[in-house]
Amino acid sequence: MTSNPARLQAIAAVQACTPPPFTFDPGEEPGEIFGENVFSLTVMHKRLPKSVYRSVLTTIEKSAPLDPAVADAVASAMKDWALEKGATHYAHVFYPLTGLTAEKHDSFLDPVGDGTALASFSGKTLVQGEPDASSFPNGGLRNTFEARGYTGWDVMSPAYVLENPNGNTLCIPTIFISMTGEALDHKTPVLRSQQAMSAQAKRVLSLFGHEEPENVVAFCGPEQEYFLVDSHFFHARPDLLNAGRTLFGAKPPKGQEFDDHYFGAIPERVLGFMMDTERELFKLGIPAKTRHN
Repeated sequence: MTSNPARLQAIAAVQACTPPPFTFDPGEEPGEIFGENVFSLTVMHKRLPKSVYRSVLTTIEKSAPLDPAVADAVASAMKDWALEKGATHYAHVFYPLTGLTAEKHDSFLDPVGDGTALASFSGKTLVQGEPDASSFPNGGLRNTFEARGYTGWDVMSPAYVLENPNGNTLCIPTIFISMTGEALDHKTPVLRSQQAMSAQAKRVLSLFGHEEPENVVAFCGPEQEYFLVDSHFFHARPDLLNAGRTLFGAKPPKGQEFDDHYFGAIPERVLGFMMDTERELFKLGIPAKTRHN
């Protein structure tokens, strides 16, 4: 049986690879960067007028309708904060029925008559957008040439700045619906189900003597598991290159019974990857609690 030259080359490259050690920025304290790229309640409390902050807080905590009068103040504060973070564009991020993330980047800068540009971001732009729904599954709601779709700002999900080597972007979580209100994304049904759950929960609470109970919300957290494939092995696998997933291969002689699987010592270069990933997660206020092999 002949050996696989590509795999042998990949093994040799991995053995010869010595990745640089991961180090935090000088003077950076553990936990200091947690949530620094998130337009959080703490940031809003510092940057918004008291009346505007209280109005937004009521919407977030009690699901009260958003007061359109506060949108301009929030948009202005969000723009200034994002510009200070190095963001040049903003994007309304939503999750269409394709199973992927959708976003369209627009610049903060608008040209003015004297040949210069002025950074602007209005409340109207923050609250609602109008992307072309014909680019996404819409269930044949309208003809392709008039398949309008609308994004709506999800106030309960904080905006954040996503860092990229080629520039930073202010990401605004939104929902995506048709002009007649049908859900065209994965988030809208979740928010609607939470509203329905809250209404029924408050009805039950009232039966037990609670007068005018506040809004009831459900919390859940994801458990994300990932598997690392060395780039040298990845480029030797046509199925991973073309499909992004394993299409062929052989099962190991044993499953997770090996003691070097779950509880094994984490390889140095894998630990460096984990530390780098955790730092980026912390910036976005995403906790990462556990590491294991």
